[in-house]
Amino acid sequence: MTQPSNPTPDGPPPVARDIIESARTFRLRMAVIDHECEVALDMTRDRYGRTVHADAATAARDRRGTAAVETYTQYLAPHAEELMDASRRALDELPSAQHLAGWQAVLNGLDASAAEIRRALERPAAGPSAERAQRAALWPHLTAWADHGSLASNLADQHRAQYHQAPLTPEEQQAWTEKARAAQRRGELDLIESWYAADGQHITLAHLVEDDDSTVVALHGDPGAPGWQVIGHYAHELAAGKALFPAVPPGVLRADISRFNRPVPAPEVSLQELLRDVVEAHGAGDASNALLSAVQRGYHAGPMIRLQELVETSGQFAGALETVKGHQIAARLSALGRQIEFLTGEIEDAAEDLGATVAVLPPHRTPVLRVRSRPAVDTTPPTPPPRASTSVRHR
Repeated sequence: MTQPSNPTPDGPPPVARDIIESARTFRLRMAVIDHECEVALDMTRDRYGRTVHADAATAARDRRGTAAVETYTQYLAPHAEELMDASRRALDELPSAQHLAGWQAVLNGLDASAAEIRRALERPAAGPSAERAQRAALWPHLTAWADHGSLASNLADQHRAQYHQAPLTPEEQQAWTEKARAAQRRGELDLIESWYAADGQHITLAHLVEDDDSTVVALHGDPGAPGWQVIGHYAHELAAGKALFPAVPPGVLRADISRFNRPVPAPEVSLQELLRDVVEAHGAGDASNALLSAVQRGYHAGPMIRLQELVETSGQFAGALETVKGHQIAARLSALGRQIEFLTGEIEDAAEDLGATVAVLPPHRTPVLRVRSRPAVDTTPPTPPPRASTSVRHR
């Protein structure tokens, strides 16, 4: 295991804990602000997701932008420059790894966004319309920090990691690796948690069960592929967390995705509503339309198409894990996506055939009234039947 380099005593001082906590508080507050805005926007839409109260939607976004600027001003603006300096120093001290170029690009983007926000705060807009335009222009920069500021905080906090346990000797590592592989063959190596260290190491914690005794072991490499090794053993997970390299922020499936800038959801009819349409239908055409809505493609895609998209995207995620098990699951999900595609075509054909029958339900399928008639107020209730006498047996 390569030990991380720590700042020398003569080097720049580490970033203060309250600065990292302020950055974390900003991200949490932004999540609350975004949730409150989404709740307000839901009130402006109809049941299919279409905006029907445009003025109220605009007002909700204005409140969101104002709250975001105030939160940044309170928690992050006083510390952004120092946080960026600390994260850049930490990045320069890390060993070479595949992800460092991407991290450098993220830090550059955060730096540029902080500069844009600072310039806007120094020159406040005059007038409601100008303020609204300024908030709209700042929103992408504020969300950049909300989405990716954790990377800067994580880098700035790297110096705080302490590693107390010395690496295993080659003989110990080989013995523990053989023991763990034997447990894996028996089905007694239970994976707990997985993460990546700053130098790109893939670390997985697992319970090694042997003779009704469990030991926490740390694995380096893909547990589903040959070549992984045990790099440490511990009494419990807390001890492992203190001794091992800390986790760095995980990657993303798609680089352009932001939880704060999601596209407006396309109008859609729920599967429950389509099912109700079939139950309440009288003619074959109504049931056919419900089925056709389920397999409709394009902007107004139906549930079957959304299900196929979900399965295929989940397959992409599994493949992006870059593990043996992930690739196997990705292949399974890809095959399931093709099956859903075939099933969708079959449903569409059946729906068209159903509509072509031009038939209605026969009249003998009569409804059952759910409301029972009440007796009149002055009506004497019927006399209940006499209770059957029961003999009492005595001992």
